[in-house]
Amino acid sequence: MKILFFGTPLFSEIVFEMLQEKHKIVGVVCQEDKRANRGKKMQTPHIVTLAREKNIPVFQFEKLKEHIDDFKKIDCDIFVTASYGKMLPKELLDLKMCINVHPSLLPKYRGATPIQSALLNGDKITGVTIMKTAVGMDDGDIILQKEVEIGERENYLSLMPRLAKIGGELLTEAIEKIESGEAVFQKQDDEKATYVKLIKKEDGFLDFNKTAECLVNKVRAYVEFPVAFFFLGDERVKVYDAEEVDDYEDLSAGDIFVSKKEFIIKAKDKGFKILKCQVAGGKVLDIRDFLNGHKIEEKRVNDAPRF
Repeated sequence: MKILFFGTPLFSEIVFEMLQEKHKIVGVVCQEDKRANRGKKMQTPHIVTLAREKNIPVFQFEKLKEHIDDFKKIDCDIFVTASYGKMLPKELLDLKMCINVHPSLLPKYRGATPIQSALLNGDKITGVTIMKTAVGMDDGDIILQKEVEIGERENYLSLMPRLAKIGGELLTEAIEKIESGEAVFQKQDDEKATYVKLIKKEDGFLDFNKTAECLVNKVRAYVEFPVAFFFLGDERVKVYDAEEVDDYEDLSAGDIFVSKKEFIIKAKDKGFKILKCQVAGGKVLDIRDFLNGHKIEEKRVNDAPRF
């Protein structure tokens, strides 16, 4: 089948690479170039480079609804979306069947952050769904689903590409079933639906009145963005890896225990042991290297967030 592919970030790139091995992709639609990082330089999505290396046309429309006539001119059989980042208007969905790769077991975690939400909630199982795209938020009919076990110490940076690869495999299978007329479309149970929100920078703040498990899950979920953090004196400390530890019953939430090898902050119930962190202007360091070059004089972390 001739496919018009919609996608922008790394998740999309992985699915795109797997899909083009077995099917003809006639075009890639991704989001526009955006200003990124402190330099505010314009940055082109990397999937643009991947597509152009394969001589695949790229379309970066700001408002899809204004380009329906352009889409009508593209010779394709089906639309495929994978983490595109924008809702497709009804006028576009009326042109061709569209199917979507969604990294959750729908109807659970409809919305933009299903992988982070599964990690944040401490789920043991997640999955990938191939669904027919509808006008609503991830509420279309399910074509295929596969459960995926989440590793005990797995974080977003390891789970996301793993789900993308599984999504690429399922997508290829779904397209073959659609092409042969064997695809079965199953309606979602809307009563079981949960919706997840976009992530903001302030969501990464670590509140040590929460349980250690909750804090560790936040580190796992937000390791790419916004990165979990707390304030130590005037410094913002970003945490890239942490684990729960028992004991420290004599400490109160927010109290610090530090030695030459360990940096532990008491949470509501247990200790929150930092394994990898970073301060402004510094590198991401294992905790031993961090402590070798950073003297911790404070006895407590700051209770209130400052943004």
